[in-house]
Formats: sequence, C-alpha cells, structure tokens
Amino acid sequence: MAGNEVAALRALTNGDVTGARTALDGGVTRPLLNAALRTHLAATGNDTAATDTAADGHVYDQPAAFTAFIRGGGNVGLYEAVSSALAEQYDRHDVASLVDIGCGDGRAVVPAAEGRDVAVTLVEPSRALLDDAVARLAGATAHNTDAASFVSAMAGRFDLAESTFALHTLPPDERSRVLTALRGHVSRLAIAEFDVPDHPVGSTAHLTFLADTYEQGLAEYGTDRDLVAQGFLMPVLTGQLTPGATRNTWEQPATAWAAQLTACGYTEVMIEPLYDYWSSPAFLLTAKGDA
Repeated sequence: MAGNEVAALRALTNGDVTGARTALDGGVTRPLLNAALRTHLAATGNDTAATDTAADGHVYDQPAAFTAFIRGGGNVGLYEAVSSALAEQYDRHDVASLVDIGCGDGRAVVPAAEGRDVAVTLVEPSRALLDDAVARLAGATAHNTDAASFVSAMAGRFDLAESTFALHTLPPDERSRVLTALRGHVSRLAIAEFDVPDHPVGSTAHLTFLADTYEQGLAEYGTDRDLVAQGFLMPVLTGQLTPGATRNTWEQPATAWAAQLTACGYTEVMIEPLYDYWSSPAFLLTAKGDA
C-alpha cells in the first residue's frame, strides 16, 4: 500500500514542499508519520532546503532529541546487543586499546568497556555528546572532532577501531577515504550498522519502505515522540530526499558495507546479525586491518 504519506515523500524528492503538504491533507494512511510530517513541514516555508530544523540541519549538533531517541524505543534492546557484541570482540581479540569513532554519548562503548582493562579513545564532533561520554567513562581520551580530521592526524595504533551507527553519516567517498586511512593504524575493525534494502532511490518501493518503517519507529515512543520526531527523525527522513536539504545519512545494504571495506584494503571481512531493529536489521561488520 502506497498512501498519501508516500505521495508526500515523492513530492519532497522533487523539491515540492507545498505538494507534500497537499498530499498529507488528502488523507491519512500512516497516522503517526502523517502528523509528524505535517508538523515538520508546517514549520518551514516553501523553500526546498527548508526542511532542516536544527540550526544548520545537523541533527547531532543539538542532541536533546537524539539522546531521547537512542534511549527509548527499540534502541534499548539494540544498544544492549551492540554493547554485548563489542565486549565480546574485546575479549576475543585481547583488546588493550581502542578508538570509538562517532561515539555519541557513549551509549554503546561505555557498557562494553566498563570493568575492562582497555585504554579508550573517543572521537565525536558534538561537544555536548562527547562531554556526556567522558563523564560516563573515566580515564578516556577525548577528541572533539570529526572522523576525517581525526584519521588524517593519526600517528599511533589501536588494537581495535569501532564505530556504531556513525559511519553512515559520511558520504560514501568520504567514508572510503576515512576507512582507507584508518586501516594502517588498527589491528581490527568493528562497525555496527543497518542492513537497509537496496531499493532504487526515489522509487515507490524505496518511499514505501521509508514511510512504513518511520511509522513503526514513531510508534515506539510515547511522551517524547514529538521531540524525537521533530528534532531527529523527520530531519533525517526529509534530508535524504529533499534537494538542497542537509543530508544526515547514507545507508546501504550489509553486502555493500562488506564490499566497501574490502575495496579499502581490509581482510577477513565478516558480517554477524545483531538485532531486528524497526528500520532495518542491525549487524556487526568485523575486519582485519594492517597495524
């Protein structure tokens, strides 16, 4: 079933914010998404780039909504699974030093590293999120910078580099540059991401998938649903569709992630299922670096 919300998303792919509003007024197929999109688009003018609600469109720069998002709904079970998988990697490979790239507020790395004799380096461009992570993980070394800047200045090595749901925020070419430069400084790599289906961008299948999954994701939140929707989910959704909007995500299937790591020179690339999340199944991608 397509529905009016799919028509609204299609209008956004054409840069037609007014058309998207009109489509939503035509009827309701997915009530939570319809309401969230109505509110989001009502806060903008008719400018095709006006679907950004954070100061500059980057949803991680104003982290209240993101924090509410990752601490509720399906993220509770998701991050429990991720932290457990990371801890298992530490134990299996005798990890004494690690760098977490895009650590956020430490939601994944803190439970995994607590109680273990491991030197942790945290990399996070959001000062607010990084401060939360440092407060929760005593003794960690912190770098308030983005992945590309950190990797370009690396001089040492780590037993493990990890990144949980952060590398999909990099455009594919930049991601490859970061991964290639990182390879010579790490013995192993562990990435948690989502195995999204390979629908042609803007196709009915793609837009229907987005509409259905975002409806499901919104249903997992209660009193903080509006905060999560307007401060995080709607900017992420519309940003990947609307011409001129700030894009926050470039997701891809698990097999494409594995192929990208192989192309960047990593070996022993493996995919392990993690958690059946609302947007797409989460997986852990592990590989061997050169350090």
